[in-house]
Amino acid sequence: MPERVLFYDQIARNKRNSIFLIIIILIVFVLLGFVIGMALGPDYFTIIMIASIIISLAYVWIGYYYSDKIAIASAGAKLADKTKYRTLYNAVESMSLASGLPMPKVYIMENPQINAFATGRDPKNAVVCVTTGALEKLEKSELEGVIAHEMGHIANFDIRFMTLVTILVGMIAIISEIFLRSLWFNKSGGDGDRDGRAQIIFILLGILFAILAPLVVQLVQLAISRKREYTADATAVKFTRRPTGLIAALKKIKSDSSMKPHQITKAIAPLFISDPFKKNLDNLMSTHPPLEKRISVLERM
Repeated sequence: MPERVLFYDQIARNKRNSIFLIIIILIVFVLLGFVIGMALGPDYFTIIMIASIIISLAYVWIGYYYSDKIAIASAGAKLADKTKYRTLYNAVESMSLASGLPMPKVYIMENPQINAFATGRDPKNAVVCVTTGALEKLEKSELEGVIAHEMGHIANFDIRFMTLVTILVGMIAIISEIFLRSLWFNKSGGDGDRDGRAQIIFILLGILFAILAPLVVQLVQLAISRKREYTADATAVKFTRRPTGLIAALKKIKSDSSMKPHQITKAIAPLFISDPFKKNLDNLMSTHPPLEKRISVLERM
């Protein structure tokens, strides 16, 4: 008989793993700054850092305060009518009470896929969006399981956490790009042959690091996204007090053949409960863990 998984342990384990992964991103960011500084010298490094800080601050401000509006607009979702979508509102209200969270804004997305996502910078400014396919194909308990999963993301501040990770990834990509472009204008050498050779070595290291760093942190970002899905699943069990609804919903998602991914941009794909592009493979470039693994973990709770 497989070992039983306690959802409190699952939530704590995934939170620790996510913190560890974000520390890796910060270390990469610091190393990138050090290599660039050694490669270009203090004058060029100062210019690069000032430019990257200004761009990054603007990116932070827009991403943090308008993440919900950007996601909703990208998905083409509309505010759900309370009368028309009474079942959806009842499910969200029920999970809001179970979680002790404020009632989020409820949006509907015209798409035959069974899917849903949550966004917003904190529980007071949260949004839950569900596809029409989910409303048509899911039973009451299954819909509540899906909503509980999304409320789990809100309760765990996953959206704020992932926004921070996205900002760090963006900052590293921006600094890497500025560094690579600045090499065309940097003709200065060292004061002597030894300094010149040292600077050339750091320039080569900087080029290698600037190319690899965005790829590495993107892989870390995807790993964090996969970890947060397991945590949200465990939190959903906490809210509903049973895993059966979410398990049944994930099984239906797995067998769902409806496809309309062109409506969804890849930038918001990690927000959904399941990969909208149906690339639910167990590899480093996956935004979500395989549905079979998620179902297996839930069945042991």
